[in-house]
Amino acid sequence: MTDQRIIIEMGMGNDLYGMDYQKAAARAIEDAIRHSTLPIFQSTGIDHDTMRVQVTVGVQEPDKIDTEALAKNLPRGRATVTATTGGMNVPNPETGDTAVVATAAVEAFLPDQSAKWKRS
Repeated sequence: MTDQRIIIEMGMGNDLYGMDYQKAAARAIEDAIRHSTLPIFQSTGIDHDTMRVQVTVGVQEPDKIDTEALAKNLPRGRATVTATTGGMNVPNPETGDTAVVATAAVEAFLPDQSAKWKRS
């Protein structure tokens, strides 16, 4: 049985003063999750553990991301997080600070449910 994507949400997060990629990435994931709700679980009785969650986070320095820590903070499903080059750094020439912007795509997958549904 193959998984089918049931949702994809995008988010953006930042850290304005600490140049903390982890914090910006966590905020981007939270932003994406806040845009969605999955009533399919209450409506059908499907267990949340059936859902596979795949998160891709983009920041300028992906090696500074603890993907396992981010995955543990996801509220539902079996989650994996991948960090890739993306987002952006916005330097402030007056102060020397750099604002970090992270982007995130949160995708949720379920095993094929088509055999359980009938067209009427």
